[in-house]
Amino acid sequence: MTSESSATTADAVEALVPPVNSHNEWDPLEEIIVGRLEGSAIPSDHPVVSCNIPPWAARLQGLAAGFKYPRVLIERAQQELDQFIALLESLDVTVRRPDAVDHGRRFGTPDWSSRGFCNACPRDSLLVIGDEIIETPMAWPCRYFETHSYRAVLKDYFRRGARWTAAPRPQLTDALFEKDFRVPGADEPMRYILTEFEPVFDAADFVRAGRDLFVTRSNVTNGMGIEWLRRHLGSGYRIHEIESRCRMPMHIDTTFLLLAPGKVLVNPEYIDVDRLPDVLRSWDVLVAPEPNPLDGQLLKATSMCGKWLSMNVLMIDEKRVIAERHHTDMLRALEGWGFEPIPCDLLHYAPFGGSFHCATLDVRRRGTLESYFD
Repeated sequence: MTSESSATTADAVEALVPPVNSHNEWDPLEEIIVGRLEGSAIPSDHPVVSCNIPPWAARLQGLAAGFKYPRVLIERAQQELDQFIALLESLDVTVRRPDAVDHGRRFGTPDWSSRGFCNACPRDSLLVIGDEIIETPMAWPCRYFETHSYRAVLKDYFRRGARWTAAPRPQLTDALFEKDFRVPGADEPMRYILTEFEPVFDAADFVRAGRDLFVTRSNVTNGMGIEWLRRHLGSGYRIHEIESRCRMPMHIDTTFLLLAPGKVLVNPEYIDVDRLPDVLRSWDVLVAPEPNPLDGQLLKATSMCGKWLSMNVLMIDEKRVIAERHHTDMLRALEGWGFEPIPCDLLHYAPFGGSFHCATLDVRRRGTLESYFD
């Protein structure tokens, strides 16, 4: 066979491989997008941001919104991120990256202006359903143009056959946000900062199990956002809402995470197992152990996320799972449940919004669309 015919054959084989194909959280992982830290800026001061982050971060916003993150935070997180990427590549996973962007630049609409945040967490702004990749209508103004840093990758996937959709771009005017909102106390009825003025949602409030998706309503995902996705996906999919007791809900993957067929990991602080959707009655409900305490005042003080980031794991397949090396109790629990944990460091990524699940978007997994609850 000539080199020319070999190249033709290789091109033909590549054309048969769908660039985007991911139906659940556990099929064998083949390609993934991993976020970037370059150009990250402290998120802009806005009630929808401050209501979802720890008090230290809210105070910092008032002083430093739009300024770059301190080098001391970026350098350690970058070292861990580089090691994580090397681990993925050693597991034969293709890694794609967004473009580096200066998020400190100001932008706006006719109604408001803001500086950016970062593109550390592709899980938030992009949702993969089968061969479709959806840009989500996020509620944080500082994230309005975040998907622009992924456009080179998105255009490549589209040229190679993927479906590329953008949800309606939200206006993000004051009408979307409850005036004088305050976080509800433990004994008060749940309330959210978002009204139903327009559809908004973060992709990270959803997890997938084939034809069934699970979602938490939160301070970045409203009822209209859930209904938009339900109508968009049509009758071939079902969306189930997970009731969370978290007083500051934002993103499902520290509350409820699907690990493998028949196995779901839950946060005992936020989830009442008896109130899970009926479709999960036959599944094993794995209760996450109490997270190991963090060492070091800087690490404790700068985490944008709660202690349950220990749950933020990434499935390589139905058995292998990347989890934080520091959370030894979680590693032991995963092993006891029949998984093969792969320890890795990513603790210092928390100031930028997450850990392994947040920091990635699984674009291609080797599997087909199935129903796990019929």
